[in-house]
Amino acid sequence: MVRPNRTLTSVSALIVMLAVGAAAGQISLPNKSGTVKFAVIGDSGTGGSDQLKVAKQLTAARAQFPFTFALMLGDNLYGSERPTDFAHKFEQPYKTLLDAGVKFHAALGNHDDPNQRFYKQFNMNGERYYSFKPPDGSVRFFALDSNYMDKPQLEWLEKELAASDSQWKIAFFHHPLYSSGEKHGSDQALRDQIEPLFVKYGVSLVLAGHEHFYERIKPQKGITHFVAGSAAKLRKGNIGASEITAKGFDQGYAFLLMEIDGDTLQFQTINEAGKTVDQGTIRSVARKTSASEAPRPKE
Repeated sequence: MVRPNRTLTSVSALIVMLAVGAAAGQISLPNKSGTVKFAVIGDSGTGGSDQLKVAKQLTAARAQFPFTFALMLGDNLYGSERPTDFAHKFEQPYKTLLDAGVKFHAALGNHDDPNQRFYKQFNMNGERYYSFKPPDGSVRFFALDSNYMDKPQLEWLEKELAASDSQWKIAFFHHPLYSSGEKHGSDQALRDQIEPLFVKYGVSLVLAGHEHFYERIKPQKGITHFVAGSAAKLRKGNIGASEITAKGFDQGYAFLLMEIDGDTLQFQTINEAGKTVDQGTIRSVARKTSASEAPRPKE
């Protein structure tokens, strides 16, 4: 068990890492009744055999761990986006999950037509950016369009974050603020725009895709970041040497399962063969509110 040796302040998350050793196909999450259970996939929309392998493992995982929704981190459809493409690259790979009532919540990637926001099964409600709160827990998710972070989106984001008193605030979008990828790396410009808002308003977790591998970043300014862009595409061996990497996996495809119980979020990262490649626990720490800040309305 490894614990960070620094004090976390403001919005912060304490990570307690668990040894990786789960057998292929074994779900090690608590799987408790009444918890918030969800999956995370990124860069998934190829319609190819690798997507189908990951989708098969995702479906098998749900048989043990009944998550109710999934987050999509962009590049939801590569190439053409005709109705037949939505069927081939989304509806067919995840048919069993969709038939079981799993809701997919998408963010837009750089390969996505913005009109995807009107596709009913992406649950974007016609918006490039949006937030939602599942009925079974104190968590609010903020889906952003990192392709075009304009002033209206920034103003919306600050308003939404300030209005939420959820114990967990989780942002998901396509371009990672932190990454050790040799192809793209960290998006410094985007980080300068939105990280101050994440810190100010108590975001505990950030999920991004774009890089075709899995990487868990050491907490940055108290916030845990994941890069998970290998649900259908892989850039093998692309994670460079970096001090910010807590765990990296660029030798296969992967998706995430997450479970929130009170102030604890447990995660398990699984590859296309059903083997666990990373797992651990994140604990949210309540943000300290300064006397100068106005009270926020309750949700």
